[in-house]
Amino acid sequence: MSSRRHIIITGFMGSGKTTIARALAHILGWEMLDLDHVIAEREGRTAREIIEQDGEESFREIETRIIREVLENSPMGVVALGGGAWTLRETAIS
Repeated sequence: MSSRRHIIITGFMGSGKTTIARALAHILGWEMLDLDHVIAEREGRTAREIIEQDGEESFREIETRIIREVLENSPMGVVALGGGAWTLRETAIS
């Protein structure tokens, strides 16, 4: 069993996920990751740009892949998901 632990913050767009994740990570002394920022860094485009250029389905595939990579490869941390990530079966976290 992995020693990696994550707290996942979900919610609607603009609900304060990033703010809560940042504050909780600070309290715990853990790393904080904002999934939309991770996607933008890795893909060189924002979520909005990916959706506008390639469609939402393409963005959700990227999002699902990166969620899994973050959870498998990152140390303990608090992760703020994007506003729609929690709505898809493919992004279910077990």
